[in-house]
Amino acid sequence: MDLPIVYHPDYVAPLPEGHRFPMPKFSKLYQMLLADGVAIQEQIYIPEHPPQEWIELVHTPEYVQAYCQGTLDAKAQRRIGLPWSPALANRTCIAVGGTILTAKLALTHGLACNTAGGTHHAFPSYGSGFCIFNDLAISARVLQQLGLIRKILILDLDVHQGDGTAYIFQNDNSVFTFSMHCEVNFPGTKQQSDLDVPLPVGMEDDAYLQTLAKYIPDLLSDVKPNLVLYDAGVDPHAGDRLGKLALTDTGIFRREMQVLSTCVAAGFPVACVIGGGYADDLDSLVYRHSLLHRAASNVYRQYRL
Repeated sequence: MDLPIVYHPDYVAPLPEGHRFPMPKFSKLYQMLLADGVAIQEQIYIPEHPPQEWIELVHTPEYVQAYCQGTLDAKAQRRIGLPWSPALANRTCIAVGGTILTAKLALTHGLACNTAGGTHHAFPSYGSGFCIFNDLAISARVLQQLGLIRKILILDLDVHQGDGTAYIFQNDNSVFTFSMHCEVNFPGTKQQSDLDVPLPVGMEDDAYLQTLAKYIPDLLSDVKPNLVLYDAGVDPHAGDRLGKLALTDTGIFRREMQVLSTCVAAGFPVACVIGGGYADDLDSLVYRHSLLHRAASNVYRQYRL
């Protein structure tokens, strides 16, 4: 049995020429995983469009309807940063379906990876920072509603604070939100996660990994989650346009091995999403994102899940 990996061709939707969001990275990541032998076609799972009522477990019906129908006002669209189109609306919902499927697969197999996801800046009634619907929050709510899990740990290592996720679960003891992020970066106004670890600008591999190691084992033993939702953003990389930290490729890979092996060895299933990553060199960026799937494949084989 191989590591379950979730992908859909509709993870890519057209954007205007020169738009700074690296939309092609999702299909290029899938192609790289196959070309490098990290994945074979038989281990790829294709998600479905989720029912609207699942999205409305987190987001207001008014916002969901306005976005899906293309009637969101111009100011709200500017806050998201992505111009609306029917293809993008479909892509947004399919990506949410992908994280839900990844979470279900993780419960069955112990570990699973999406090739998209991590839209943690989306709030109940609006989107922000390239995030439209919060796939992490929706997946947590859907699996709880289906009776598959009770307690969830959202482990967010994107370089930007998971402010939407923190806000959504601020009064909910069934979901523990952890965000380790650059302290002087977007969003300008931070929300309060259950545990926030703000990092100084320019932090490098060893200091980052030592900081992370202080928290994960205790988090797992204290929270005792039925599932870990892991946002593996690669924007802490030194080469990221929006990051301000200084991790290397090796540091990113060590981080993924550290997170996944710690969780899996302790018996906690992990569902992974790729989170943020922004670079002028698209191939280098895609490789950074692939480090999650490479590490997960190693851990999956090592523990024979």
